[in-house]
Amino acid sequence: MISRVESLGLNGIEGYPVLVECFISNGLPSFDIVGLPDVAVKESRERVRAAIKTSGFKFPVGRITLNLAPADTKKSGTIYDLPILLGILAASGICRLPKEKTAFLGELSLEGKLRPVRGILSMAIAAQRAGFTQMFVPVENAREATLAGSIKVVGVTDVPQLIAALRGEATMFYEPTWIPDLSDRALPDFADVKGQMLAKRALEIAAAGSHNILLVGPPGSGKSMLAKRLPSIMPDMTTEETLEVTQIHSIMGLLPPEAPIINCRPFRSPHHTVSSVGLSGGGTIPKPGEISLAHKGVLFLDELPEFKKETLEVMRQPLEDGIVTITRASSTASFPSRFQLVCAMNPCRCGWYGHPSGRCICTEQSVRNYHSKISGPLLDRIDLIIEVPSLDFCELRMDTPGESSAQIKQRVEAARALQRERFAGGTCSCNAYMQTAELREFCELSEDCAELMRAAFDTLGMTARSYDRVRKVARTIADLEGSVEIQPQHIAEAVQYRSYQLSQR
Repeated sequence: MISRVESLGLNGIEGYPVLVECFISNGLPSFDIVGLPDVAVKESRERVRAAIKTSGFKFPVGRITLNLAPADTKKSGTIYDLPILLGILAASGICRLPKEKTAFLGELSLEGKLRPVRGILSMAIAAQRAGFTQMFVPVENAREATLAGSIKVVGVTDVPQLIAALRGEATMFYEPTWIPDLSDRALPDFADVKGQMLAKRALEIAAAGSHNILLVGPPGSGKSMLAKRLPSIMPDMTTEETLEVTQIHSIMGLLPPEAPIINCRPFRSPHHTVSSVGLSGGGTIPKPGEISLAHKGVLFLDELPEFKKETLEVMRQPLEDGIVTITRASSTASFPSRFQLVCAMNPCRCGWYGHPSGRCICTEQSVRNYHSKISGPLLDRIDLIIEVPSLDFCELRMDTPGESSAQIKQRVEAARALQRERFAGGTCSCNAYMQTAELREFCELSEDCAELMRAAFDTLGMTARSYDRVRKVARTIADLEGSVEIQPQHIAEAVQYRSYQLSQR
């Protein structure tokens, strides 16, 4: 007898329908799974066999063949345990499957209990798009699955409960739609930062236009403290952004079980020993890396020159395109990676180059070698390069709190509102992502601005990319002031934010 159970799979962060076909025939007992299953899927044979027996049902004696369609797509993970079990029980006549289009997924324990799986939100969204009306998932995943929208979700505790519901011997209870609390989580506040007015101004500009930024200064000057406060002044995520970020974290199993949603912008800070795969993503079965986990948020790289050069270079393409594609022999997966890059570094290896105390022990050649660890193409993709000097004693003793994150955020959101209006109907969302057409239309320079830009271009040895990035930053500065046109003072300030590092190389 043949049975067919609908399920779902994952490719990148996108879900897709999977049909589990089960055929039981006479012959020597065997249990085969075909359809490009990985090791975890093949091992489901033993979990399913034990779960059926411990749940009080008879495991069929005969030749069992299971096919996971589409058969030319790699299947991975433990999500197929439940549909495989149901396929066997339905083919044996022990239960009947619902007439309406229903998806089943979940991992089984040996005693027939369902365990939570990763990527439920992506699969629930795919199920809704594919026309499924309901889905059965582990009870721990039910709340997350309801975020997909109108699809009905049933949380399942164990196999006997599910079979009783399918037989009509027990009532199915649909999980109520979960409305998460999207109130802002308490974040570090800029009011705690003493001094560093130039760095605060640069971070405000970075947040307003989603620009990449590099902070350069001696140890203890507050670079990390400033970077960790950037999410507190970034605009709140939209519902679409929240779901997209939650999907990525769900795939990696990083969602808190009590509130499975990411409601504030991510802040990822990998150690400098991270590998290229850890940063960009990859593996035999492609998984997102740090740049995708930072999607719609901040990727903070502290001690930038200490990262391996080849590791940093993997960010060049995602910084431009906002997506990273990982190709393996069996599959290709794409992950979104529209993040805001924030880097911090010391001016030299010992950290004290140029400090008034004169305690730097580095030679000029040593300083140049230290800076050369960061490639020119990567520096070209950083919009603002800011010096963060050490604070003097009087600044540290100040009791007056600085401007709060809430006050700065108001100005940032006002600038972003102008950008949303400017780019309405297009694919661009903020100034940092403008392409040639938008630059030509919205960043036209007057004669005075062009003369100032020409002088900076020749003096600083800019490239075409850095020239465009200066114009994007100038556009953001103009937006913060509410100016329709880019003025010479906006160009001058934007150029100032690219002069420090280049003058030290």
